[in-house]
Parts: sequence; C-alpha cells; structure tokens
Amino acid sequence: MPSTSPHAAVLHELEPVVAQNLDRHLGVAKEWHPHDYIPWSQGRDFAFLGGEDWAPEQSRLSEAAKAAMFVNLLTEDNLPSYHREIATRFGRDGAWGQWVGRWTAEENRHGVALRDYLVVTRGVDPVELERARMDYMTTGYDSGDKTPLEALAYVSFQELATRVSHRNTGRATGDPIADRLLARIATDENLHMIFYRNLMAAAFDIDPDLAMQAVTKEVVGFEMPGATMAGFRKNSMTIAKAGIYDLRLHHDEVVSPVLRAWKVFERTDLGPAGEKAREELAVFLAGLDAQATRFVESRERMRAREAARNA
Repeated sequence: MPSTSPHAAVLHELEPVVAQNLDRHLGVAKEWHPHDYIPWSQGRDFAFLGGEDWAPEQSRLSEAAKAAMFVNLLTEDNLPSYHREIATRFGRDGAWGQWVGRWTAEENRHGVALRDYLVVTRGVDPVELERARMDYMTTGYDSGDKTPLEALAYVSFQELATRVSHRNTGRATGDPIADRLLARIATDENLHMIFYRNLMAAAFDIDPDLAMQAVTKEVVGFEMPGATMAGFRKNSMTIAKAGIYDLRLHHDEVVSPVLRAWKVFERTDLGPAGEKAREELAVFLAGLDAQATRFVESRERMRAREAARNA
C-alpha cells in the first residue's frame, strides 16, 4: 500500500473541519446581487452602436483609484486559474469539493460587479481593460508546487489582503456607490479568510511543525496573485503611495492579525523543525516591520514636498 505524505494525511484529517466551516459559512453568508450595486442610469452606448467611445476626461476616478480598480478587477478575472489551484490541492470530492464550488461561485460575482461598474461609469478605458484581461487570463496564474498546507496558509493571508485592498479602494474612489460595492465584496473576502484561517488553525493542532513550516514559507515568499500581470509594479507603487495597500498595511492588517489568531508566537507544541521555522518567521517580520516604517516615512516626506510646492 503506498505511503501517505504528511500533508495528504493532514488534509484528510481536516475533512470534518471543512464540513463544519462550510456549514458555518453558509449560515452567515448573505445573498447579494451584483446588478443592485451598479448605477445603470449612468450608462450609454459606445461608438460601435452609434454612441461615444471612452475618453480620459469621462472618468471621475483619481489615478490611484483607477490603478487599484484595474488591478483588483484583473486579479478577480483570473478566477479559472485559482479554481484549478484549489481544486487540484484540495480535491473535488466531499466537503472540500463543495467548498471549492461555493468559493468559486462567490468569487465570480466580484469580477462581474467590478466590470459592470467600471464600464457603466466609464471609470477606466474599456479597450485597455479588455486587452489586459485577455493577456492576463491567457498567461494565467500558477502558484508553483505548493503543498496543500502551504496553499491553505497562502489563501489565509491572501484573502485578507484582498479584503483590505478592496475596502481601501472603495474609500479612495470618492464615490459612495463604488464604496458600497467594494465594501460588499470585501465582506465576501473576509468570510473566505475566516474559513481558511479556521482550517489552518486546525492544521496547527494536527501537525504543529508542518503547519509552522508552511506558514513561514508563505509569509516570507508572499506575493499577490496579480504580481505577474503587465504593469503590476507600476500600479502597485501608485496604490502604495496612495495608502490603499502598502507594506505597513500588509504587516499590521494582514500578516499580524492572522498570526495572532493562530497564536503562532505563544505555541508550546512545536518540535525542532517548527521552532526553527518560527525563529525564521520572527526575523523576517522584524525586517518587514522596519521596511514598512521606512516606506511610510519616505511617503510622508514626499507628501510634505508636494504640499510645499503647491502652497
């Protein structure tokens, strides 16, 4: 009989926890409809149907809000790749399979709603958006050879990062309609984060060392799924300078609260391998904190210079 890998064994043991958390999720998730959040009365035909094509002056969004909406939507567009990632790691049978299907259906609403909003309000160039979608989805997303536990650790952080990004993007738009839509999407992302975070907490109880190693690897090597899209670095800097998503937020509002929920630095059940991983994590977090502080200080100096120039 073939031997079962430690990761596969933990995944099997987590099955009842998945079922419990799926029931919990279905009990708290509220039904919502993307069309309710779109100001359809602002829409009009484009030139193809005798109307007017997009022009930059039609957008009421700031450059930072446009960059954030653009990146957020393209990231949501790669859903087929993400579905493949989690279906491959977690399987399509039993409670895992039910969760994968439910998660995919909920995530699909986000791209639908964001695109409808941007096209109807002419927030971004729809031609540029569609070309970027074709390019990014053709490339797809590949997380590499993550183990199931590493994937579980990654999505625990990534879902919260997406929630923070959407929520702050909504505020940055200056549009109450967009703010409400993105707050609604952020609520979905938060529920997804809680699901994955709860599973990872259970994994810590099943195999503390394996879980600790997975968490350290994913925190140290973390990058958003959109990192491979064209123009991501430039857009991410615009987003960071605007305070929508930056290193400080990543450290304080994403990584730290999830690690606290797992009591990572309070655990007394780690063996040598787990202790080594935890020590590596502590060193990395200290460096991330220092880097975040330097970025914020640099941003404040830049803003002060701009304010002086405009005075």
